[in-house]
Amino acid sequence: MNAPRATARLQLHAGFTLDDARAQLPYYAALGVSHLYLSPITEARQGSTHGYDVIDHQRVSGALGGEPALRRLAAAARSLGLGLIADIVPNHMAAHPSNAWWADVLRLGPRSPHARAFDIDWRPADPALRGKVLLPVLPEPYGQCLQAGGIRLIHDSDAYVVAVGDLHLPIAPGFAADTDDAAAVCAAHAADGRARLHDLLERQHYRLAWWRTAPEQINWRRFFEISELVGVRVEDKAVFDAVHRMVLRLYQEGILDGLRIDHVDGLASPGAYLRRLRQALTQAGAGRAGAYLVVEKILADGETLDSRWPADGTTGYDFMDQAGALLHAPDAEAPLQAFWNTLSGDPRDAPAQLLDARQRMLARHFPAERLALAHALAHVARMDPATRDWTFSAIDRVLTALLAAFPVYRTYAEDGGRSPADTDWIGTALGQARAQLGPNTADGQLLAQLDQWLGGASFPNGPAAGSDAAVSPALAGALAHCLRRFQQLTPPLAAKALEDTLFYRRGPLLSRNEVGSSPERFSLSPEAFHALCAERAARLPLAMLATATHDHKRGEDTRARLAVLSEAPHAWIGLARTWVPRLARLGPIAPADAYVLLQSLVGAWPLDLAPDSPDGPLANYLDRIAQWQEKALREAKLRTSWTDPDPVYEHAARRCIDALKDTDDGRVLLREIGEHALRIAPAGLVNSLAQTLLRCTLPGVPDLYQGTDLWDFSLVDPDNRRPVDYAARAGLLASDDAGEPIATGAQAWHTGAIKQALIRRALHLRARHPQMFSQAPHEPLAAHGPKAAHVVAYLRRHDARSVLVVVPRLCAQTLGAYAHGQAGQAHRFWAGTRIRLPAGTPPDALLNTLSGQCPRIDAAGDVDVSELLRDCPVALCVTV
Repeated sequence: MNAPRATARLQLHAGFTLDDARAQLPYYAALGVSHLYLSPITEARQGSTHGYDVIDHQRVSGALGGEPALRRLAAAARSLGLGLIADIVPNHMAAHPSNAWWADVLRLGPRSPHARAFDIDWRPADPALRGKVLLPVLPEPYGQCLQAGGIRLIHDSDAYVVAVGDLHLPIAPGFAADTDDAAAVCAAHAADGRARLHDLLERQHYRLAWWRTAPEQINWRRFFEISELVGVRVEDKAVFDAVHRMVLRLYQEGILDGLRIDHVDGLASPGAYLRRLRQALTQAGAGRAGAYLVVEKILADGETLDSRWPADGTTGYDFMDQAGALLHAPDAEAPLQAFWNTLSGDPRDAPAQLLDARQRMLARHFPAERLALAHALAHVARMDPATRDWTFSAIDRVLTALLAAFPVYRTYAEDGGRSPADTDWIGTALGQARAQLGPNTADGQLLAQLDQWLGGASFPNGPAAGSDAAVSPALAGALAHCLRRFQQLTPPLAAKALEDTLFYRRGPLLSRNEVGSSPERFSLSPEAFHALCAERAARLPLAMLATATHDHKRGEDTRARLAVLSEAPHAWIGLARTWVPRLARLGPIAPADAYVLLQSLVGAWPLDLAPDSPDGPLANYLDRIAQWQEKALREAKLRTSWTDPDPVYEHAARRCIDALKDTDDGRVLLREIGEHALRIAPAGLVNSLAQTLLRCTLPGVPDLYQGTDLWDFSLVDPDNRRPVDYAARAGLLASDDAGEPIATGAQAWHTGAIKQALIRRALHLRARHPQMFSQAPHEPLAAHGPKAAHVVAYLRRHDARSVLVVVPRLCAQTLGAYAHGQAGQAHRFWAGTRIRLPAGTPPDALLNTLSGQCPRIDAAGDVDVSELLRDCPVALCVTV
């Protein structure tokens, strides 16, 4: 098949299998999707709800139905004209004995043929871990677990294994039992035989340890800080082949049409990996159109995808940020920030708070990775007389400053040296680190040396100054090793510090705290937004456009509603000023936590939940909020955390939520909050339609996350992975006549049918005119008149056909009447505002596909916005 026109992301698990996905194919085909975009299909740990804890790259998950179910899905999809894209996980696997590769490494250590598959340091600085893998799986310190019987020798399936809870770990060859009586052997290693068990454990290729030792002692690369996921050395060709054998075969056989690469920044060499994968796909798909290939990559503000990569683009976090920023009023940033500073008691700006979060990560969450890199750099220093006096302590101190200042996920200097963009980013980091260390200090000189060592070339100007040493292969290898460690440490550091710390502890307006967003970009002007769209059209016209994902912090329509608050920030602050202390007293909890809770209550309030609903529906909603709150508080790491939970504060926080339904004061407050949420909800729906139409018509491939074809007021996972009511969606779609004007009555707004119908019309338009959307440039159009600042309009033109898109911006509160079915009242807002079309546009050239009307174009080439938006707050027009 050709490249996708539009994708639908589905989260597969035992409760929603490949056969369940097959049952929904007619619905997605009718909606206008061209490809299902599947979460990982490879064999994962038993009970996995997401598929990223892979145990076998060469089998389709049995829990999902296995390869027969995948083939049934592919055949049924083909019959309806749909294709399949799979999410693959080359960066990591489950660190669990059910993973046969991992189990073999635990049994045989470095001698295992699978040892090369995993990123393990077999010779770390700690001599107790030489030739061993640290297994931080114990609930208490090793000695306590050993004495309490938490570690046992058992006989299981004709073999002796070490049992830690439900975890059964293999034993290295050479264990000789004194007797054939398995029960007696196990008993001899229990109770009084614990010294014997300890001796046996000391002879294994792994070292059992308390889970808290992982940050300080781990000697293998994890996925972020998750000790259940081990990094894979996919840069090794044999490992690459083993990891990709199945998906390449499935692509060759036409089962798959493309791949989504999870966490590409975790790989040792993303560019080399993508070139190898592209070549393998080309060879596997001889005679087919090129495979669709996108990467999960977080782009910082001002960062673009590396032009050396043979990828079609990112999975769309960058667009999610841009579309959200467009809908936020810039003038709201200062008052919301000032109000937040008052509540939090922390006047520091976002960069200062982010630096603090990064320093915490380096000190408490990634010290093992940081120290391993510092040791590697100290080894390099000792290889050259000119640098051997740089001590480990000094290197660690300066390296920490550099890492803390690093502004992006990573550089790609391993790919032929630093690109110009890499040089700019590292320059920013060096400048900030130098300011902290002092420019004319010894530390400043060492910083310059680190810059040279981590530049991606082995002393490009010859030996270090004052040295007679040649650049030996050993030195070149040591430098490459340091660079790889550096570039694989900065991505988890960036993600955990920003997305999973700062965005939970800093909340002027939560709609701007999203994966892919920058804490320094609150809003985006239409001119800047159009420029980014034009750049995407020119460079990566097949990049994904997402407004919701399985990893988002809050649903796309939750964010759209919260964005409304930026249109009248002082009114919102006035309400919050009265509600926050009342809410905080219910726990009691800190005012800043109460404000974050307040925003979540307002943003995620369901449309069908009346503030005076019976206890059951309210309790269900508040349970969802409580689940979110526990995660939010622990991720913030201020008053509690995952590693050191504070049960007293967490209980107070939960009591605060329970009091909203269980106490008189709480019920009064909850009713006021709910009434306000429903009062601004129509404006939020207007924002939602604007965001939806942008995603479906701008340059790129629109991606629809499961369930977001109707309103999505979800919170962070697992809330955003709840079951989807497909029967309700199919019923609404069946009642929509695509040949008739879109239903704009109050009921269509309330159910979300208007959003679904908008998606359907936009995607079917893409199907009728594929080149218009895959090849046409992005052409912004100017508006003039009293409300021109609130119009975002653009054309997509190809050959003699054109598509005109018009959406509102920063006026949702005024346009809320649309969502009450009162378009006649709402559209008067646009009186006197017009859009200038290109010269020569015929007067009767346009058809509004949403209303069925043909808006008139006057002699000047202008079209009246009031006429365009007579029935609906957005317009999608085609030339006739």
